[in-house]
Amino acid sequence: MLNIILFGPPGAGKGTQAIKLAEKFGLIHISTGDLLRAEVKAGSELGKAAKNLMDNGILVSDEIVTGMIDSKIGKNLDSKGFIFDGFPRTTNQAESLDKLLSNYNLAITVTLALEVDEEELYKRISLRGKQSGRADDQDRNTFLKRMQVYNSETSPLKQYYKNKNLLISINGIGEIEDIFNSLSSNISKYL
Repeated sequence: MLNIILFGPPGAGKGTQAIKLAEKFGLIHISTGDLLRAEVKAGSELGKAAKNLMDNGILVSDEIVTGMIDSKIGKNLDSKGFIFDGFPRTTNQAESLDKLLSNYNLAITVTLALEVDEEELYKRISLRGKQSGRADDQDRNTFLKRMQVYNSETSPLKQYYKNKNLLISINGIGEIEDIFNSLSSNISKYL
């Protein structure tokens, strides 16, 4: 089974590439944002707990997010594998994911890190904000806060996966199709 983490800062193109890669390789796309929305819509116990937290402006706990991922994996054990988009975001989440996967006798195959410089990230996010009407994506200070959180909490995962010989860095600047081809050729090495 092929289990991939697509890693990178906000605006690196993880979501766009994860959808394309899931389709090409027949993988189940696991986006924590999508999972949260689906569980809330379905009215599951996890969804109710998440909605209660979100309605009160509280971040959904690692335990709830991991529970949703566990449920998604458990329902798709006959798949070719999974591509994780936006998860894990912290070392604690990475350790929880490792433990969760080991419960199913699975492991991460590779972590693909999209490398994009900060100025390019801001251009992408502000353009996305203009197109979608999201004021938060157009605000430079909000972007800088997101980058600060990414650099302090998420970026250390690169070393975590590098220490496990599971990290490949990919140039995330260029045409979407060129980046997709680079990601695909690296994934193909594991087939």
